[in-house]
Amino acid sequence: MPDGLVPDGLSERIAPLLPPWPPRRHRHPGRLPADDRAALRGIVYVLRKNVSWRDVPAERTGCSRVTAWRRRDWTEAGVWPRLHEVLLAELRKAGLLDMDDATIDGSHVRALKGGSHTGPSPVDRARPGSKRHLIVDRHCTPLAVTLTGGNRHDVARLTPLPNAIPRIRGLVGRPRHRSRRLFADRDYDYDYDYDYDKYRRIPRARGIIPKIARRGVPHGSGLGKTRWVVERTFAWLHQFKRLRIRYGIRADLHLGLLQLTCSIICLRRLRTSS
Repeated sequence: MPDGLVPDGLSERIAPLLPPWPPRRHRHPGRLPADDRAALRGIVYVLRKNVSWRDVPAERTGCSRVTAWRRRDWTEAGVWPRLHEVLLAELRKAGLLDMDDATIDGSHVRALKGGSHTGPSPVDRARPGSKRHLIVDRHCTPLAVTLTGGNRHDVARLTPLPNAIPRIRGLVGRPRHRSRRLFADRDYDYDYDYDYDKYRRIPRARGIIPKIARRGVPHGSGLGKTRWVVERTFAWLHQFKRLRIRYGIRADLHLGLLQLTCSIICLRRLRTSS
């Protein structure tokens, strides 16, 4: 079914990563499972149009609303981070991944129903919210994304977020999993003990040069010319309407949609650069 919802090549890349179906019974085998391509169309439809799962149109996607919702087991099987890793390897093989410079930042999102990884958001009158933490390369390619409560400080993710970058293959030799330089704004220069170099020593111990703006210093450091790439990637994420507000209670399902969106962004870069 031609649609334009799912980018070309996404279904082919995800097919080898899907969990196998259980063997069918010889007697009373029941109905055949729904087509995985149709289920993927249903998921992407929800991601792009921001409709509830019960409003997935079968005539547009080829699957029922129940089928699209039941594919949450793909999230539980770890399909989305593996798909993201596959596409990052393809980008590196094509010479489209530049990890010498990496930039990190966080973005708040309101959580309407609460749930895990939520907290009182300091930028939304203490309403329940979550924070998405993103690290990108020099070309705005998302390398990793994590989810925390809305009251977590950015500096708490200065170490876990670079560690979340997968080991990216694609070329002969060791997989690449860290950058040479790490750029961040002045929110990552905060520490309760007033030891402002504490979080600079941690990336240096891994061989990464931290480029973090200093707190209390007037603007004009020039680092914004490099950090803007992460803001552009956040804007790309928000083009998918489902990600503008967190509707679900389960944090893993929201994170799975974030990882799927990062894969779509990577695939888009592969297509536009070929």
